[in-house]
Amino acid sequence: MVTVLALVMLTLLLLGFPMLVPLLAGALLLALVFIDVDPSNLISAMVRGIEPEVLVAVPMFIFAADLMTHGQTANRLLDLVMSFIRHIRGGLPITTAASCTLFGAVSGSTQATVVAMGQPLRPKLLQAGYKDSFALALIINASDIALLIPPSIGMIIYGVVSGTSVGELFIAGIGPGLLILCLFSIYCYIVSRRQNIPILPPASWRERRRAVVRGLLPLGFPVIVIGGIYTGNFSPTEAGAMSVLYALFLELAVFRKLKLVDIPAIALSTGLITAVVFILVGAGGAFSWAISFAQIPQLLLGDFIANAAQNPTLVLVFICLAFFVGCMFVDPIVVILVLTPLFAPAIQMSGLDPVLVGTLITLQVAIGSATPPFGCDIFTAIAVFRRPYLEVIRGTPPFIAILISATGLLIAFPQIALFLRDLAYG
Repeated sequence: MVTVLALVMLTLLLLGFPMLVPLLAGALLLALVFIDVDPSNLISAMVRGIEPEVLVAVPMFIFAADLMTHGQTANRLLDLVMSFIRHIRGGLPITTAASCTLFGAVSGSTQATVVAMGQPLRPKLLQAGYKDSFALALIINASDIALLIPPSIGMIIYGVVSGTSVGELFIAGIGPGLLILCLFSIYCYIVSRRQNIPILPPASWRERRRAVVRGLLPLGFPVIVIGGIYTGNFSPTEAGAMSVLYALFLELAVFRKLKLVDIPAIALSTGLITAVVFILVGAGGAFSWAISFAQIPQLLLGDFIANAAQNPTLVLVFICLAFFVGCMFVDPIVVILVLTPLFAPAIQMSGLDPVLVGTLITLQVAIGSATPPFGCDIFTAIAVFRRPYLEVIRGTPPFIAILISATGLLIAFPQIALFLRDLAYG
């Protein structure tokens, strides 16, 4: 059964069908041939897959990110960070990493961060003397912090599939995200020192005051999302709605970069992306139901599940490896939809905190998204910067090593993720 299912799905992928088709074909094959159930159950499973209320937050955060990408928010955050950091050794690449982190905290989208932060910062990095391979790798990998710093669309999808609190996942992602920012900053300092990159002149206090004033309103986004969820005033869905309202208010009424006539086109773009996400989530729900009904996780991971209680750390390592490798080849949302149900019995048997597991899975998704051969952010960078594939991936190995090191630290010291969660929800 498992072999036939894998061959059918792999053949469809190699024939060029979008991932939606293998997911639904695999579920239909199981329903009709191996478990002999009414195929209408798959339709019910698809509906249940997109039924959770928290999924409403996905289009909200995507729409808010689109509004900010087209507006002034990204530039104001960039100016704020640069005014305080640019004069230290490695200040410009550290500014890049910090700006990507900040924009991730207001957008939740890696692709939006690559576009919004990469376009203004890459020319500055090249002008300062950094190699293009380093600049591209830094932008791609720093943008992936957006998957950890709330709001995170990856965490929303994982929360829906696994039944884990999205609010707790959001809070737990802050510590690992800041850890990665610190590790990236140290590496940027080392690279700048080795290459003897000139230090930029410091900003005057007048420039800094102006940057702070200009950046105060954009900094309201993380306050709304993180502060609202942390204090219990907002659910993730309500935080998404407030982000859209706040983005519309800033970009239309305060910054006036956007006009009302621009909103329908931005909303259409958001609608197209949301439709793809929800169709995948629905198909993933049907596939998850089918493999669970057929007990495929037990067939594939029987001994692993049985021994999970004896070695929870090994379970975490194995899960991290599976998700990391999966995201090197397939879209992160698809990997979360397919692999999370497979490992659910092992997670339950091992007694692991599902929030810790979700944070680690999100981190692996972030690493895989920027890892050759098919990490999705690599191709976003190729499209945005119009650079060849080999040049885009040349500088990624040191950043991938840093992210893998962060994974090891998170497994060894889970309180990096759980401290704030316990503080907020304990």
